[in-house]
Amino acid sequence: MDENPPQNNSTAPTAEETKNNDQNATGATGNGDAGDAHINIKVKNQDGAEIFFKIKKSTNLKKLMDAYCSRQGLMANTCRFIFDGERLRETDTPNSVEMENGDEIDVMVEQTGGFFIQV
Repeated sequence: MDENPPQNNSTAPTAEETKNNDQNATGATGNGDAGDAHINIKVKNQDGAEIFFKIKKSTNLKKLMDAYCSRQGLMANTCRFIFDGERLRETDTPNSVEMENGDEIDVMVEQTGGFFIQV
């Protein structure tokens, strides 16, 4: 009897879907020189959800930031990307911040509103 595996109803893509999508999105062919080598970067939000990206070491991180925000339905100006305790700029590249394959970027979403009640 054929049984279907349980469905995952989360909006985050699976690691395999992300890997395939990232390879297609970057047009990875593996024909770059060592300076343009691709690395895999994990982007992790405050809830612990992870999305993996494969980018060239010379690509501006703005491309990764925009792709992440687009996938998550967030506005780019509400997200803060942190690597090794430092906030990343859109003009940074993996080379400029010395990222290596498998490194992790943390994403913090700006919280607006709310209120304080003094007891």
